Amino acid sequence: MFSRFAVGILNLEMSMIGYGSIGALGLAAILLQTAPEACAQEKEAWRLEDALGAPEWLSIEGRLRARYESLGGQFRAGGTGGDQILVFRNLARIEADPGPLAFGVEIQDSRAYLDDAGTPLSTSSVNALDILQAYVRWDADNVLGAQSSSLKLGRQTLDIGSRRIFERVDMANVIFSYTGAYWRAAYADGDELHVVAIVPTGRLPADRPALDDNEPSGDEEQWGRQVLGAHYRAADVLGDTYPGLWAEGFVYTLDERDTDAVPTPNRDYLQPGFRLYRAPQAGQTDLDIEAAWRSGSRRATSAPTDERDLEVDAQMLFAQAGYTLDHPWRPRFALDYYYSSGDSDPSDGRYEQFERLFGARRGDLGNTGIHGPLTTANINAPGGRIEARPNDRLDFRVAYKAAFLAEPRDAWIDARLQDATGSSGRFIGHTVDARMRYWLLPNSLQMEVGASALIKGRFAREAPNAPPDDDTLFGYIEFTQSF
Repeated sequence: MFSRFAVGILNLEMSMIGYGSIGALGLAAILLQTAPEACAQEKEAWRLEDALGAPEWLSIEGRLRARYESLGGQFRAGGTGGDQILVFRNLARIEADPGPLAFGVEIQDSRAYLDDAGTPLSTSSVNALDILQAYVRWDADNVLGAQSSSLKLGRQTLDIGSRRIFERVDMANVIFSYTGAYWRAAYADGDELHVVAIVPTGRLPADRPALDDNEPSGDEEQWGRQVLGAHYRAADVLGDTYPGLWAEGFVYTLDERDTDAVPTPNRDYLQPGFRLYRAPQAGQTDLDIEAAWRSGSRRATSAPTDERDLEVDAQMLFAQAGYTLDHPWRPRFALDYYYSSGDSDPSDGRYEQFERLFGARRGDLGNTGIHGPLTTANINAPGGRIEARPNDRLDFRVAYKAAFLAEPRDAWIDARLQDATGSSGRFIGHTVDARMRYWLLPNSLQMEVGASALIKGRFAREAPNAPPDDDTLFGYIEFTQSF
């Protein structure tokens, strides 16, 4: 039978729609009561495609997710008191792959409840009942020297390399998608080539009243924003000298022009970069170093009256080194550093902030949702982390960052705080971030619990319009049913 937990999520969401909100304890009680019952009745993961007797060329899968988040103490400009949100993200995908052509469609339904006027609600939280993917894919062998390759056309999600440029996001309640062409080639020596020619899919509606009401509205392609890119990944570049080391080189461009529906800052970017990566393994060191430089032009705002082009010169660097002990728990210890440039002088006709475009931030900078104080722009943050996986069902991590502004006159982006004089200093504060995941039913029902703290530094306390609250505490509980 289909897990009763999945039905519980659907019934809970329907009750939220029809009868208003319930508190965090009520949600946790419902989920925790239902989960053990599902585990007791099912010995292995239930899959819809197996129950339907689908042929091998037909794939049917989905996920139902419910997460409750609570935040105490504000860090965003003008905020006061606490906050909470209850979010649901439901996904269903079907793909027919008789070969060599495959056809796929994925539906996303993301909704939010318990929020109020002070909740930072956006299209990253709400996107009710829309098409996430609709594509055709051509798979072939021995094309242009590649052992295997594929060309995917249509609306699709992307995961490339470190995922700092494109990622099918995890914690965000709404997954980003793009429309266009994606070529992926894999070679006999393990190398990979990724080429994209895409436009972002604009998530609609975007106005606050519609988001509050979880109104459905068809997403639309942003044809005035074009991205081209090539990303090459070379496997095992040092051989036996340092086995398992990947070297990557990439170049991406963004070309924006205003349309009637979507005003833009008219960004015209060229972004080359590289990465060195060695995956964590027991008994050895691992490495992740990525750097990129962005040049070109943009305008200060998206206003049609803003016609002044600013010269862009921005950089980013991520570096992490770790070691995994050869122990049953596989504990890993790592030190890391994230730098993303800021604008040193907002009035000099140059734009030096390495702003976040499409990539993710959670893996490097901590839990997001209604929290997420750190983002990949104007940040200078050394830190470290401890991770462990005691068994195949349980894993956890704890991470720490000492967060500074890269440039004191530029903004702390997610907090919407800025001191143009620079007199409030650079130090945002100390962040501690933790997450634990446990498979209640292996490969089917997973529970995730997370907690974060922002111990505010001078800038977070003294910048103009900084909230009066003390340090920020955040926590969440999440259940995901895969089928």
